[in-house]
Amino acid sequence: MNQISVADILELPVQERIQLVEVIWESIAAFPNAIEVSPELKTELKERLADFECNPEAGYSWDQVKAHLKSGSWRTA
Repeated sequence: MNQISVADILELPVQERIQLVEVIWESIAAFPNAIEVSPELKTELKERLADFECNPEAGYSWDQVKAHLKSGSWRTA
C-alpha cells in the first residue's frame, strides 16, 4: 500500500481532497458488514425506528431539513 502523510493530503487542492474522501467513503460503504455497531447504538436505532413507525409525521421532511441548514437556524455555536 502506498503511504501518504496528512501533510501531503493537506497540500492537495480542496477538490482533490473531496474526491479522496469520496473514494474512501465508497470503499467503506462497499462492505457495510465490516462496520461494527455497538449494542447500545443498535438499541438506540431500534427505538428510533419504532418511534418513527408509530408516528412517521413527527419528524422533518428533507426539504425542511435543507431549509434549516441553508438558513443556519439549527446552528448551535
